[in-house]
Amino acid sequence: MLSAVSRNPTNFPVTSHLRFAASRLNWRLLYSAAPPIDTLATTLRPFPEYSPKRPTIQDAELVQNLTTTLKQRRSDPLRRVLSPFLPRLRPQHLIWAFSHLRSHPALALSLLHCYRRRARHVPLEAQAIAAHLALASGRVGAARQFLRQGLTSHRDFVEQVIYTFRHWSSDPFVFDLLFRIAVELGRLDDARSLFDRLTFFGVIISVDSCNAFLSHLAIDAVLKTFVELPLRGVRWNAASYNIVIRALCRAGKLGEAREFLLKMESEGGILPDVISYSTIIDGYCQAGDLPTAYELFDEMRTRGLKPNEFTFNSIISLLCHSDMAAKAEMVLLEMLNQGVAPDSAVYTTLISGFCKNGNISAVYRFVDDMKSRGLAPDAATYTALICGFCRCGMIVEAERLFDEMLRKGLNPDEFTYTAMVDGYCKNGRMHDAFRLHDEMLKNGLSPNVVTYTALTDGLCKHGDVEAANELLHEICGKGLELNVCTFNSLINGLCKSGNLEQALKTMSDMEAAGLSPDAFTYTTLMDAYCKSGDITRAHCLLSEMLDRKINPTIVTFNVLMNGFCIAGMLEDGKRLLEWMLEKKIMPNAATYNSLLKHYGMEKNMKVVTEIYRGMCARRVMPDESTYNILILGHCKARNMKEACYFHSELTARGFSLRADTYNALIEGLCRKKRFVEARRLFEEMQDAGFLADKKIYDLFIDLSYNEGNFELTLEFCDEAIEKHLIGTKADES
Repeated sequence: MLSAVSRNPTNFPVTSHLRFAASRLNWRLLYSAAPPIDTLATTLRPFPEYSPKRPTIQDAELVQNLTTTLKQRRSDPLRRVLSPFLPRLRPQHLIWAFSHLRSHPALALSLLHCYRRRARHVPLEAQAIAAHLALASGRVGAARQFLRQGLTSHRDFVEQVIYTFRHWSSDPFVFDLLFRIAVELGRLDDARSLFDRLTFFGVIISVDSCNAFLSHLAIDAVLKTFVELPLRGVRWNAASYNIVIRALCRAGKLGEAREFLLKMESEGGILPDVISYSTIIDGYCQAGDLPTAYELFDEMRTRGLKPNEFTFNSIISLLCHSDMAAKAEMVLLEMLNQGVAPDSAVYTTLISGFCKNGNISAVYRFVDDMKSRGLAPDAATYTALICGFCRCGMIVEAERLFDEMLRKGLNPDEFTYTAMVDGYCKNGRMHDAFRLHDEMLKNGLSPNVVTYTALTDGLCKHGDVEAANELLHEICGKGLELNVCTFNSLINGLCKSGNLEQALKTMSDMEAAGLSPDAFTYTTLMDAYCKSGDITRAHCLLSEMLDRKINPTIVTFNVLMNGFCIAGMLEDGKRLLEWMLEKKIMPNAATYNSLLKHYGMEKNMKVVTEIYRGMCARRVMPDESTYNILILGHCKARNMKEACYFHSELTARGFSLRADTYNALIEGLCRKKRFVEARRLFEEMQDAGFLADKKIYDLFIDLSYNEGNFELTLEFCDEAIEKHLIGTKADES
């Protein structure tokens, strides 16, 4: 971008060089011209006159011979031409030579390169002049390189660029480059100092370079600078306003960002563009405010602005994150209807969302759609797929994708490796998990606390709590801070191994490390106490949770409900359910299932029916376990009509019978002489891979024998013996 130069001839003497530079700046495609500034509210000063040290007669003769030889060089290598002069060249000779080569900038720069190879020290003045010459000859890349080298290696380099400017260039674009480089190097104070210094000479840094500066500032500095720089002549554009909107959104100041969007047009006279709206829509999506995001989305379209893939992806991402993947797919269809082509990021977001809710068939559909549009899955897409498959327990498919990713030359990152490690751990394949951990280290990737939490959890579930404890010490030794999930994994493993005392000590260690136990920590301990029969202690932990303002989850209440039921305290369980309803804590199917199961075990089907009706009245949908519990209970109570009714409901909803439910239902049907239905269920049970009880085989053996079907009787006997349900006489003795 060009620098805007003040047009004030009474205060700032514009040289012929400056006029020439101003007339030939159209070739700079990297930058767009800023609007000219008519006057500045400051006293302008001319740039300093350049007055280099004068050479001696001997020095002048050496420089004359050197530059003449350079100009007369034809095809000879430059090093060979310069070899007689280089041993005698001092830093000052370089600057004097530049004066003779001013109309041959390419030769001057070649001389500098050769000199630099031989001598380590290049004068500041020569470095600054080289930048001016490079820019004058249209070599913007070389100019950037000289400016960057000078800025990084010399403290007073800016002064030299200013000092040499008027004589060697008078092209203000050099300051734009210098300012931009200071910003890129993160030297924001130096950049601002340069900006302020240049305004005294009537040079205003271009708005695009100022935007680069603005985008590197913290939110408070952004707002302050946005007000200050227009007083110095900068005229902000749409990109400037968008930078401020983005900074406000990142700081969570969405209300201020929206107000700024309105000021953009009313005060700045600049119409918001697609980026303006997309940025603020993304801000509201990041905050989880879908209604406001949709409101801005509609406002954007009302103003005739067409949403782009980034706009749609923000909304799709929020919907997927909020477990509304189906609605996210509808947004994709709307996107396609509006002629906006989804990119890889959109598909990756959808794949991640559908993986999260376990809809693998939809995931495959999106992958095929993505490929049909010529979009190749990238590393992020593969990582989303691998995470999803590992979460669903499809470790073999995840392995296949991981290998495919490597074959395609896509590099897995920490997230990909951690997903695979977690998948192996959940499948009990600890050897593979640690092999992948070692592979991460070999590839220069650092396992993070999530990786080690997965390994700790896997070791605990594998029963190797001691190794998990050692791993925690190793994590601390690596300087990684343990998080709540890591401690929870260890506490869970200790509880499962029956070491409640150590689990409680670990919770104390967790608090000593400055981490507060959460609902999962307490729920894990409550579950362990319930299973050990210590309901009183479990109830005390619930009270402690509430005292510490930790909100119990529905899983917490389900753990306590199950504890009451296992201990035979069914009335206490019913009272807990009533208390939950009174406190507006909505139970789920698992809450009701505990009560249904244990009242069914006592054959108290009247209470079972009462609880089930209450469940349906509150619109809590029965799950597969609910139907199996009801069928089993009615079979034990010999209510086969009700059992068959719930079996029909289960089948209609696409659920499956468990092995014990099959056995109970078959036995009940046989007792009611409904042998055809019983035999059909028996065959269905075998097809499902379940093993029937000895009692069921006894019933079918007796039935076949009484029917005179001796061949089928022997077949049932052989099958029962083969499945070790009937022992031989030798075994029985």
